[in-house]
Amino acid sequence: TQAKLIDGKKIAADIRKELKADIEEWVENGHRRPCLIAILVGEDPASQKYVHFKMLAAQEVGIISKTIRLPATSSEAEIISKVEELNSDPQVDGILVQLPVPEHVSERNVCNAVDPRKDVDGFHIVNVGKLTLNMDTFVPATALAVVELIKRSHIKTFGKNVVICGRSKNVGLPMAMLLHSDARNECSGLEATVVLCHRNTPPEELAFFAKRADILVSATGVVNLIKPEMVKPGACIIDVGITRVEREDGKSKIVGDVDFEGVSKVAGHITPVPGGVGPMTVAMLMSNTFKAATNLAK
Repeated sequence: TQAKLIDGKKIAADIRKELKADIEEWVENGHRRPCLIAILVGEDPASQKYVHFKMLAAQEVGIISKTIRLPATSSEAEIISKVEELNSDPQVDGILVQLPVPEHVSERNVCNAVDPRKDVDGFHIVNVGKLTLNMDTFVPATALAVVELIKRSHIKTFGKNVVICGRSKNVGLPMAMLLHSDARNECSGLEATVVLCHRNTPPEELAFFAKRADILVSATGVVNLIKPEMVKPGACIIDVGITRVEREDGKSKIVGDVDFEGVSKVAGHITPVPGGVGPMTVAMLMSNTFKAATNLAK
């Protein structure tokens, strides 16, 4: 049997189309167009590419967007001062600082400098706290992307076993929060039983948990971590990993955490890399930006 492909590219395009319609209606009703500002510190090529994708998506859905570029040598105080300037600008709805920031800058301090009402990445301490309490808030876009893929592919989560590999505060943890929690909350949860595995989970334990998972989400950046023998037949596999590897011809390609070829013979549903979670993350960031605009207009 061959797993059904969860086409993140197509679902993301659907979401952008829906958003564009909502935003046009919002503007027609006399509101100003939503505005998203990205701050890019330094010359990291991957970061430049990600920000470029975010700007393109904004343009497509009708969000005004701009990237502010700061040199890698910028001090923490300089970056925070730029953030504060945007906080107080009434024309700006969403602010994101593209991570990672340079070594000498505290990521936490920078994330906490963003006004929580404009924190479309959901990284501010207040929004992280609200998420843990299942209050309505900005949820990190990657976690939203995974949940939206599961929902739109009609994968059942109620009472199901979910294994998440990777415990990062902006991906693994928020996914666990959404997937395990009560559907009756303000921020509605998906009622699954969640096991969170990480780098110190012994391989044999990871295999034990993974084998029982109805939904397996991997966000580690470890190539081929998830092998066919670890997967429950018919399970839904969501691959959040992004690793650039050399091909035989010397060119590079992007792969995920999952042995795609092998696992797709066992699983029921699977996301590809690229074309799975990536485009969805950008679409959910746009959704968060429109949410910020509507909240700020209240």
